[in-house]
Amino acid sequence: EVQLVESGGGLVQSGGSLRLSCTASGFTFDDYAIGWFRQAPGKEREEVSCTVDSDGRTYYGDSMRGRVTVSSDSAKNTVYLQMNSLKPEDTAIYYCAAKLACGFGAVRSWGRGTQVTVSS
Repeated sequence: EVQLVESGGGLVQSGGSLRLSCTASGFTFDDYAIGWFRQAPGKEREEVSCTVDSDGRTYYGDSMRGRVTVSSDSAKNTVYLQMNSLKPEDTAIYYCAAKLACGFGAVRSWGRGTQVTVSS
């Protein structure tokens, strides 16, 4: 069974940093691309990044480009989202997902999400 579990969310002040983790089970990163998404209250879910581990490429969405970096630890089957210079408008639930491909690839499985709250 494909499963993803996010962790690392919390409360941080504006300008601060957080590192989110997405630990996968039931598959390896060679099987799927890993996307990070976020959904703020009253807004649609948007994609923050998408990583294809097999070729080492990460694609970043416009919303957080330049402030986030994705890395991975294949031994732990974990992908990380390092977020810097956080703003109150970054407050959202952050999800990771296993996708068939970056771009318009369908999502195979979602994690349950982790809350990030940025105070002003």
